[in-house]
Amino acid sequence: MKRLKRIALAVVSLPLVLAGLLILYEALGMGVNHLATRRQTKQLIANLKAEVPDIELIDVYSETGNTSGTGNHVDCLSSVTFSTKMQRTDLENKLFQHYPYDERGCFLSQTEDGAYLFYLNTSAPFADNIEGH
Repeated sequence: MKRLKRIALAVVSLPLVLAGLLILYEALGMGVNHLATRRQTKQLIANLKAEVPDIELIDVYSETGNTSGTGNHVDCLSSVTFSTKMQRTDLENKLFQHYPYDERGCFLSQTEDGAYLFYLNTSAPFADNIEGH
């Protein structure tokens, strides 16, 4: 009888243990994704400062989650608004040595007031995390 009680307890507790492990895995994934976004933004700022000698940072923004609103995925978004006296073509030549230019995930644009916006959106390490749903 004792043996049956132990087996029944194991059968009943197994789904709870598995659910707890799933929750821990998702929480770990969220933490790693946020860490990756912070690291990406920090590296972006370092590269900008290294390549643009007269840079003046205006705004730094980062976000972790489903930035496009479509599909179940997690992105690491970093954008930096800055001002400089460098020409746009010179900036592009310097910055796109570090980052792959494409018109959706990585680009440089000029704002109305003459500043520049560098936008970088990459896939998160745990791209299929609960944050992307």
